Amino acid sequence: MPLLRRIARTLVSQLLHKKYVELGVSLVEEAEMAQLNEDYMGHKGSTEVIALDYCEVLSKSIAGEIFVCVDEACFQAKRFRSTWQGELVRYVVHGALHLSGYDDQRAKDRRRMKEAEEQLLGELAKRFRFSELAGKKPGGRGSKAERTPKPETRSRVRQ
Repeated sequence: MPLLRRIARTLVSQLLHKKYVELGVSLVEEAEMAQLNEDYMGHKGSTEVIALDYCEVLSKSIAGEIFVCVDEACFQAKRFRSTWQGELVRYVVHGALHLSGYDDQRAKDRRRMKEAEEQLLGELAKRFRFSELAGKKPGGRGSKAERTPKPETRSRVRQ
């Protein structure tokens, strides 16, 4: 979690240039994400990331929570032939972009957000080794090994 905390701190302060930050990052399992998705978004089933924005001013501030589904990161990593750690960081970036005012509901906005996501991921990859987020790769979808890092672990970023 210390590495994920440093990645999130670098993302919001140095790359997104946010001066005032109150950000929670929670790693959750598929069942918890499905419940959060239904409760907060009104959608059935799990999803990769949910960002809850608590900030009323967007310019230099972020206040919110990002919930990242570790199970989905593992599943999508196989699908896109990437690493689950890279997917995990991608979802944190995606959530931070939502908290920074980006939207992905319309195709034009989705393209703009995806471009920003790719650029930020590239910058973070230059500074951090995502593979160091955990000692070894989790197993298949739904396996006990997939629970590394532990879903109940929470990382808070404050500035």
